[in-house]
Amino acid sequence: MNRQLICVCLVCLCFQLANAQNAIKEIPSDTTYNPSAAWKNLSRNYPEIKIAEADLSSLKVDRDLVYATLKNTQFGDRDLHLDVIRPLKDGKYPALFMIHGGGWRSGNKLMEHPMAAYVAAHGYVAIPVEYRLSPEAKYPNAVYDIKAAIRWIKANAEEFSVDTTRIAIEGNSAGGQLATLVGMTNRIAQFEGNEGVLSKSSSVHAVVDVDGVVDFMAPSSLNLPRYPDWLGGSFTEKPAVWKDASPIFWVNKESVPIAFIISAQPKYTAGMAEMLDLYDQHGIYWEKHKLPESPHAFWLFHPWFEPTVKYMVGFLDKVLK
Repeated sequence: MNRQLICVCLVCLCFQLANAQNAIKEIPSDTTYNPSAAWKNLSRNYPEIKIAEADLSSLKVDRDLVYATLKNTQFGDRDLHLDVIRPLKDGKYPALFMIHGGGWRSGNKLMEHPMAAYVAAHGYVAIPVEYRLSPEAKYPNAVYDIKAAIRWIKANAEEFSVDTTRIAIEGNSAGGQLATLVGMTNRIAQFEGNEGVLSKSSSVHAVVDVDGVVDFMAPSSLNLPRYPDWLGGSFTEKPAVWKDASPIFWVNKESVPIAFIISAQPKYTAGMAEMLDLYDQHGIYWEKHKLPESPHAFWLFHPWFEPTVKYMVGFLDKVLK
């Protein structure tokens, strides 16, 4: 074989290796859940609804900040991102981490921007967070991601105007479950993971759960189809995991205040009543607000958007300010 042919073969081999490497780094993505798709699905029964838009014009916005880099995953090195939306005026503000929904397999942090803009305009630093979804990583990796985001913000609090003594977390649907689990597991080492900044605490001081399940083992929860995908198996296959991921089982006398903002579809808040009974037993403050005749995903749309964010800010003002 002559030298020229050898060179050609080497170039082809390098090209193939590069393509293989790129293929390994392609992260699987499910884009089926977004405001437009949800509107198309719901507008048949709710023809008056309109998608809520984010008004960021009078706010300071930092997008796609890297809060952790995961090394040597099956998709290569993987950056995780968050956005910071805050008032223009200098100062220190309470912060709200915001966790999007999508059945633990779809959705993205941009879906939180309309609510984040409203919250920030009322004197908060709003922080929509990217986390790994089930096509990429199963439970509990999303919990590790979110807690890493909280630690990173605390490490950079001065830069982003955050008062670290006043931090809350909010989530919708799947994000509500995650936000509540993060809030119920303050200072529990097994939920921390080892991503990003490790020198700060991931503890939060309040939780807002918007139509998110708190007990995967409640009768109305057991047969919902997306749980086994994210939890790595059915209840009969992984009962310990299903319990571990249920926020209700982590309620204790040191749990933080919580607000539930819920739809008229009770299956999405399975376990809520029992969890609030536990809160009463421990004497911990809670609120519950129901949007009458509302579908799941109500927070994305008018006419429910405004009452949702008003309930949210009202609760945060009460427990953080």
